[in-house]
Amino acid sequence: MLPNLIIIGAMKCATTSLHYYLNLHPEILMSPEKELNFFVLERNWRKGIKWYKSNFTGKARVYGESSPNYTMYPFFDGVPERIYSVAPDARLIYIFRDPIERIISHYVHFYCSGTEDRKISEAVTDHRSNPYICRSKYYMQLEQYLRYFPRSHILIITAEELYDNRVKTLQKVFNFLGVDDSFYSHRFSFIWHRSDYKRRRTRSDVRLERLGIMNMIKLLPFEMRGAVEKLLYFPFSHKVKRPALNERVRQELMEFLKDDTDRLREYTGCDFKGWCI
Repeated sequence: MLPNLIIIGAMKCATTSLHYYLNLHPEILMSPEKELNFFVLERNWRKGIKWYKSNFTGKARVYGESSPNYTMYPFFDGVPERIYSVAPDARLIYIFRDPIERIISHYVHFYCSGTEDRKISEAVTDHRSNPYICRSKYYMQLEQYLRYFPRSHILIITAEELYDNRVKTLQKVFNFLGVDDSFYSHRFSFIWHRSDYKRRRTRSDVRLERLGIMNMIKLLPFEMRGAVEKLLYFPFSHKVKRPALNERVRQELMEFLKDDTDRLREYTGCDFKGWCI
């Protein structure tokens, strides 16, 4: 059993919330583990198609998964081609947000995990070969998929519209997937956003994760995971304040990303009102 829905990103753009909301629909089954990363050569591609199929069980009209690493070109190359080779008829959803705000959230995510020690102004200075910045070049990422998939198979939404107009946005998604778009759940009000914690992990926290506890937490229902993670990890971490970009760095990023954002506006016909670019 192979998925006919793949949420391809972007990172820190509500992919976890969207995964959760879609799984509430009676005609949709999302993979229990959210980020399978199967089509990333450097991650799980070598596990083979049998392993990938094992993540989709039960009876549904739509089977789906969500892996933000699918839009990390050029660091992870060849992903759209691999998806097309396995699931050429799949529907793709690309969700993103204000490019600069996404970069800041991305940085906070890595800083809190302990994999980033630099100040944000240092982390985003190299514009052309920077993993923080490439994920915010949304049209560049989208272009890779348009070489294999028709426009009709790719739905573009923003995190802003998902949070501000959740029911209407989900109806659009359900319609795109060909399932009952009148479905509603009171759990649509739930927002899954672990980065709200914004806590820097310590060495004790890292050792705790090496025990394999995090793998077990991933199998818990979405509503329970945040509370369990908070209980386990908060004693081994400290609060982090969201950083502010200085005006010079912000302007440099806006100038670098402007061409890509303009091309995205032209392609979608959307003005993305409220974005800083």
